[in-house]
Amino acid sequence: MIKKVYLIAERFSKLLFILALLLVGSVYGDSTSIELYIPDAPPLTMTDEINRHGIIGDVVLRALTEAGYQPDVRTLPWARAQKYVGEHRDMLIIPLTRTSEREGNFTWIAPIMSMERAFFSLTYQVNDFEEAKALFRVVAVGLGSAQEEILRSNGFPEKQIYALKIGENPAQLLLMGRVDAWFNGIPESLYIWSKISNRKLFVSPPLAKQDLYLACSKICDPKIVLDLKRAVEKLRDDGFIEAVKKSYMGN
Repeated sequence: MIKKVYLIAERFSKLLFILALLLVGSVYGDSTSIELYIPDAPPLTMTDEINRHGIIGDVVLRALTEAGYQPDVRTLPWARAQKYVGEHRDMLIIPLTRTSEREGNFTWIAPIMSMERAFFSLTYQVNDFEEAKALFRVVAVGLGSAQEEILRSNGFPEKQIYALKIGENPAQLLLMGRVDAWFNGIPESLYIWSKISNRKLFVSPPLAKQDLYLACSKICDPKIVLDLKRAVEKLRDDGFIEAVKKSYMGN
């Protein structure tokens, strides 16, 4: 009888030990994986580099790591990526400008940096939207980009807007003379242009300035939002974001 009781106690102790290991594993084991959608839009985000993911990419990946999440980086065409993330849950997307059309489609976690936008041309340096509308027959913008929304809100007709995927195509079309101008973020445009041509580029004054955000799906776990918001703000306070910007763009 005593031996039987001893065996039962021994088995129970082993069971408790296994349960304890499982509990420890759940607390200290692998971090939660979360999908992060980014376009190839250097120097803001990069998909072709092994250890560099662009200014915003590097910042967000660090924030995810420090918040205890495992990033699962993915790429889709930009317009499709926005639709996909917005309609699912607990997915992240960068870099996203917070506009009135997008406002209700996402959960806005934190701004990473601001970006100025301008017109780029091989022929004219315009000073405002009205001058651009009068001088440029066709203006290239990224498909599904905030630039597309900005031009429409400033009265540009559909026939004057040439919407393409974010990347190098608008710059190449400008170089080939198939579009008259390119409306885009200044750092991205200058970075791309330096890779494909040494021709003089006429740049307008900055005509729009907006924050670029880390955003989540419309339905997003509040814990994810709070964790990443705190992580981004810590990186900002520590000077990490400014250091990353300087590493890509200089002073």
